[in-house]
Amino acid sequence: MPEARLYFDWNAGAPMKAAARARLIERIGHPGNGSSVHAEGRAARGAIEEARRSVARLCAAEAKGVTFCSGGTEAANTVLTPDWTLFGKPYRLDRLLVSAVEHPAVARGGRFPADCVEVIPVDGDGIVDLGSLDRRLAELATTGARALVSVMTANNETGVVEPVAEVARIARAHGALVHSDAVQAAGKLPLDIEALGLDVLTLSSHKIGGGQGAGAVVRGRTGFAFSPLVTGGGQESWARAGTENVAAVAAFGAAAEVAIADLGKTADVAARRDRIAEMIRDIAPDVVMFGEGTLRLPNTLSFAMPGVSAETAVIAFDLAGVALSSGSACSSGKVTASPVLTAMGVDPVLVRCGLRVSIGPETSDAEVVAFGLRARNVFAAMKKQHGTAAA
Repeated sequence: MPEARLYFDWNAGAPMKAAARARLIERIGHPGNGSSVHAEGRAARGAIEEARRSVARLCAAEAKGVTFCSGGTEAANTVLTPDWTLFGKPYRLDRLLVSAVEHPAVARGGRFPADCVEVIPVDGDGIVDLGSLDRRLAELATTGARALVSVMTANNETGVVEPVAEVARIARAHGALVHSDAVQAAGKLPLDIEALGLDVLTLSSHKIGGGQGAGAVVRGRTGFAFSPLVTGGGQESWARAGTENVAAVAAFGAAAEVAIADLGKTADVAARRDRIAEMIRDIAPDVVMFGEGTLRLPNTLSFAMPGVSAETAVIAFDLAGVALSSGSACSSGKVTASPVLTAMGVDPVLVRCGLRVSIGPETSDAEVVAFGLRARNVFAAMKKQHGTAAA
């Protein structure tokens, strides 16, 4: 009988929570458009509003500030726009400043013209250079240019947590708006949109076990509002047109409630991550760990085995029954050099060896032990085949 597969790629998509699955199935079986006034429509609307309250609780926001959409990428493209309003009056932005380690959904600049997007460098751990951000915002302020700053809460590849509250403090001092891609941080770190000083953050359902096809834009209480990306009807208070995916949204809400409860398990998750790191070091003492010197998500481990290409390793682990990643899963299934590690100044040869292990609250001690055994076999086989340093 084949060994059970080990899913160690939670950052690409978390396994669906039982509560979310149950809610999804329940709502799929019911008719009703959330914009209809009859009983079925009101039931659908009730499910949407219940989910809105749950997602708001996940980031300590007001329910009225939550706008549902199809996922994290749409959410990012929605808010990365030059066209905002302040208390209902037009508020045009001139520049978008993003960190050098953003997810492609943010790095591409959304609806900003390409020549209006600027990149702020990061240090060797992938932490945004606050001095560079401060200086550039000061320069823009002297010209009267208005800016939007977008820095992720935590990196999807390395797990490194960014100083978002300090980013927001600097941005506000120069009159800039602030967005944070909190897709990877949700459910792994406590989120409080007001305490962080954010104008807006974005979330994705499937990263917290809610299933694919739903995301959210969450606005703070600053009076700023974005222009809609999808226009048409008045759904989502005119912020995102189109009939809501009631079942997916309901599952998102159920997953958000579980994610809040799971915050109490982060110490156990971090202990398992660190145990995996110890086992990898025992297998290959020359392994290079990324971001270890700074605050990281409790579930994420980013490393490189010198001489072992990421592409070879990902395939070898898959054949051994282990799902892990070389970085972002948003590259059309391709294993490519990580732009995050490149931005961190990692040697190009080592960049192509970068791997990511990401686990979750349901990852067991037995699975961690099984991973260690399979990893030892994988790297031993690759050493024998390619004569690498991994042993």
